Amino acid sequence: MTIDHLASAKRTIDLEASAVSGLLSRLDENFSIACDIVMNCSGRVIVTGMGKSGHISKKVAATLASTGTPAFFVHPAEASHGDLGMMTENDVVLALSNSGTTAEVVSLLPLIKRLGIKLISITGNLNSTLSLAADAPLNSGIDTEACPLNLAPTSSTTAQLVMGDALAIALLEARGFSAEDFAFSHPGGALGRKLLLKVSDVMHNRDDLPVCSPATSVKDALFEITSKGLGMTLVLDEGKLQGIFTDGDLRRAMDHYDRVMPVALAEVMTTECKTVAPNMLAAEALCLMEDWQITSLVVTEGGQVVGVVHLHSLLKAGVA
Repeated sequence: MTIDHLASAKRTIDLEASAVSGLLSRLDENFSIACDIVMNCSGRVIVTGMGKSGHISKKVAATLASTGTPAFFVHPAEASHGDLGMMTENDVVLALSNSGTTAEVVSLLPLIKRLGIKLISITGNLNSTLSLAADAPLNSGIDTEACPLNLAPTSSTTAQLVMGDALAIALLEARGFSAEDFAFSHPGGALGRKLLLKVSDVMHNRDDLPVCSPATSVKDALFEITSKGLGMTLVLDEGKLQGIFTDGDLRRAMDHYDRVMPVALAEVMTTECKTVAPNMLAAEALCLMEDWQITSLVVTEGGQVVGVVHLHSLLKAGVA
């Protein structure tokens, strides 16, 4: 028998996409209650689930933890053999089970209730044991699994995952979680490098910068620009920043003057140059360059020029 693999894949994606879109109609006030429960929690969110729901639980716990909500996964079977000691009355339990009747998860309910721990459930059956016991039952129900036998957890686990992501992002926004906060939980690899680098880490320091005075001619300024290789020069007067002269300023000056080389920089420089602080995130500086369509930013601290950050330096550092 010949199998149309592409048709099978498209059917699976259509069914899972339908399961996800169906969650919109299943959201109700319990989602807001769940968010309030977690926001008022002084402990951690303990996420649990068995089988395929357990794998989804691990991912949900990881997403919560990386977005400002302390969380970890506890295997429900292991919990009954000692790991329940990880739970405290200050915690919140988030339990995932499509049927809502998974024995290993349901067996934890007496202790959860005895400790007075708030319970959030994500199930496909609001009339199940787990949902009825929850303080905030979330509905991840689906019409059918993507599995043609309607047996293997496929659409149901996708729906659980999306509901968990929705909870994590709602909490992220409620906490005002920033890119810098995110960076501290992702210090490794390219992501951490992009988010943790400050302008001071990638800028050209004061001693390496091209510097001219307002009286310097365009001709002499071009020699200074060429010698330092930044495509610009600072214009300082007694150490104070007066402006910046770039190749763009040169082009504009050539349109305005017949003989531009003798003209003083005071006549052609950009006086309203963009400045940033050395403790600004390098990624934020890159966004400013993109918004303003420039390639250099002057770095100042306490009113003094301390460096220049150039687009090429940001690209070399892997910020872009």
